Formats: sequence, C-alpha cells, structure tokens
Amino acid sequence: MADKLGNPIELIDIIRYPVKGLSPERLPQVELSKGATLPYDRAYAIENGKGRFDPAQPKYLPKVNFLMLMRHERMAKLKTRFDDRSLELTIELDGKQVAAGVLDTSEGRRSIEHFIADYMADELQGTPQIIHARDHSFSDVAAKCLHLINLNSLRELERLMGQTIDPLRFRANLIIDGPPPFSEFDWIDKTLASQEIKLSVFKRTQRCPATNVDPQQGVRDMTIPDLLFEHFGHRDFGIYAHIDTGGMLQQGATFHLS
Repeated sequence: MADKLGNPIELIDIIRYPVKGLSPERLPQVELSKGATLPYDRAYAIENGKGRFDPAQPKYLPKVNFLMLMRHERMAKLKTRFDDRSLELTIELDGKQVAAGVLDTSEGRRSIEHFIADYMADELQGTPQIIHARDHSFSDVAAKCLHLINLNSLRELERLMGQTIDPLRFRANLIIDGPPPFSEFDWIDKTLASQEIKLSVFKRTQRCPATNVDPQQGVRDMTIPDLLFEHFGHRDFGIYAHIDTGGMLQQGATFHLS
C-alpha cells in the first residue's frame, strides 16, 4: 500500500524502551491496544534522587526528573534485556552482565539501583529509584502514543551531514520507509492504516540534545537539533500518533494514508 503520492509505506522496525533512558528492544510483532503505547514502552524510569512522581496518582513529568540521555549520555553504553513475563531486567556493560533484578520486587529493584548508583555516581542528585505505575508511560509527551520516524527523512539528514546516522538516536517506536523526506509532516490529522490497525497522527516531534548521543558508544558526537534548525528553521524530526484501533502489527507490514 502507499501514501497519496503513490509511495509505499513499509514498517521496517518495531522498537520499545522498557526503561526510560536505557537501551531499545526490537520486536518482530506486537499487539496494539487503543489509546495505549507499545506494551511496556517506557513502563519504568529511574528517578535522579527522590522525585515528585506518585505511583498512586501517576502524572506526566518532564524528562529532567529522570536519568535520560539528554543529560546522561553514559547510560547509552548499558545494554539491557527485559522479560515481560518475569519482569526481569538484565544489564550488560562491555559485553558482561553487571546487574539483574525483577522489577516488581523491592529486592530486584535494589539490585539495579545499587548498580546505577555506582555507575552514575558523579551525575546523581540523590539515591536513584526505579519507578513504575500501572498503565503509565514515562514518555517525553503526556499523551499515550507511538513515535514514528521516516528513513527517507533520515537519509536526507545523512546527505546534509555527510555521514551515517543510526536511527536509534531518535528512540522511535516505529521506523517506516518509502515516503519522500519529511512528507510525514503533512500527515498531521490524517490516519495511517494497516489492515485493522488505525493510527491518527497528531504532532511533530521536536528534538532535544539526546539525539546527539551515539546509542552504541554513549558519547556526544553530533549536533542534530542544530543541524535541523540550520537547514530547515526548526528542530522537528518524526511524528507522534495515537492508536485509534488496535490489532496485531508485524514487522514488514504496510500502511496506507487517509
């Protein structure tokens, strides 16, 4: 299927981030639910010292309340695995397991928190705490939604910079390919559909300095928001979409625009 210009819209990757600021997990398929995020996407976060989040009354808080790549690029060197059946998080550094814990137990959380306290000691404002609330997502936006990027838009950025850019810098949930560069900005208030699934696009994504961090090496080596502003007069890259109709979404699926 294609957009209205006849360009195919193919789903290349499905990605979630179980713990805000930590590494991604690719999913071959996922069951989407109306009004939700990807299952377990940003389901957990790490407070930088005691914060304002109340699990009994979960509300959106700005990212500065948590450990995150915009300020804490060393977190990108940590490679994690999350088991959504056991809720166990495993952390590796330089190919070696350094921590593991079941996140719905106080003992499991303490195991992860103790490692983070040592690893991030120079950047902490207090004891790190893993936080979670049922059905809450620690996204950068208050709305429960998916974040999409277009690989052709990324290729245009690569052309302007003269170097390869890892799409994981943008921490998107869905990576699509086919439409012309930045044509996704014209999709606001339109619907992306794949079989029974319907997504309504509602907002462009304004980029922060987190995109300057190499997601493999954990160092700042680019100035992507500044590059966007220099060439386009804005710092937007990617779009947000609500899930209006859920269903099973598989890698390789195609969307059409309406």
